[in-house]
Amino acid sequence: MPSLITSAPLTGLPPVLDRDTKVLILGSFPGEKSLAEKQYYAHPRNQFWPLLSAVLGEELVRLPYQERLLRLLAHRIGLWDVIAGCERKGSLDTAIRNAETNDFAFLKQHCPQLTRVCFNGKASGKLAPEFSDAGFETLVLPSSSPANAQLSFTQKLVLWQGIAA
Repeated sequence: MPSLITSAPLTGLPPVLDRDTKVLILGSFPGEKSLAEKQYYAHPRNQFWPLLSAVLGEELVRLPYQERLLRLLAHRIGLWDVIAGCERKGSLDTAIRNAETNDFAFLKQHCPQLTRVCFNGKASGKLAPEFSDAGFETLVLPSSSPANAQLSFTQKLVLWQGIAA
């Protein structure tokens, strides 16, 4: 009898939010490096932190991780992922199986200032219509992942400027 090889269930990272969060950036699910480090966008080639540094006009890349999160919250920006847990080998979104979506119902009460939800890539952007229907402005951004090489950093940055709009 053939055996089925499945990857162990993975659990995502907790949200980075507070009552003053005005913009929420949602990724799909943390990559292997991010899960191991327990840090959003921990892979050194991921352009997330350099892009946000440029958008905010503040050097975030060299700061310790916890300070980065505090600086984002000071700019009223939160972080989370659309997927709470899944099975996956590697870090690619295309390898995600049996995904469980995070419960976003509490956002309106917990983050009363939240008006804009930005999606880091097409995979997370699939939920944009649901957020739009719930009354949020939405923006699907090109992925900051090193796997997304179709656009240069500068081309991505032009679109990522919409976070601060």
